[in-house]
Amino acid sequence: MTTTEKIANAKKRIDELERLIKYWNDSGHDDSKIKNFTMNIENKVA
Repeated sequence: MTTTEKIANAKKRIDELERLIKYWNDSGHDDSKIKNFTMNIENKVA
């Protein structure tokens, strides 16, 4: 794995963590957000 690939993978993980932090800080949680977030993660991993 090249340095560029490592940086790209790290950036993806950082983006996912930022989305999680934003979600956790959001006071208006509902089930649709949880399901939608899970689907987005699965699409990126696949």
